[in-house]
Amino acid sequence: MKKEDVHVEFHDGTLTVSVERKYEKKEENEKYHRIERSYGKFQRSFYLGDGVSADSIQASLQDGVLEITAPKPEKKTPEVKKIAIN
Repeated sequence: MKKEDVHVEFHDGTLTVSVERKYEKKEENEKYHRIERSYGKFQRSFYLGDGVSADSIQASLQDGVLEITAPKPEKKTPEVKKIAIN
């Protein structure tokens, strides 16, 4: 996969990875002429939660492997408040 064919988006706590594949192979000989084409698009979405910041997500593509890192959201401790009885 080429870097230009891979798209990573983050919206409302959901990370979406989409890829459009374009492959063409030409083979020519004095007896024949052959062209193979393969096209396809796919996408996958992951819910990361509301505590993840879009600025903290990083992605890299090396040797055809896409690596996405996002820090875990911090757990919010429930707020406890005493209510005075009148």
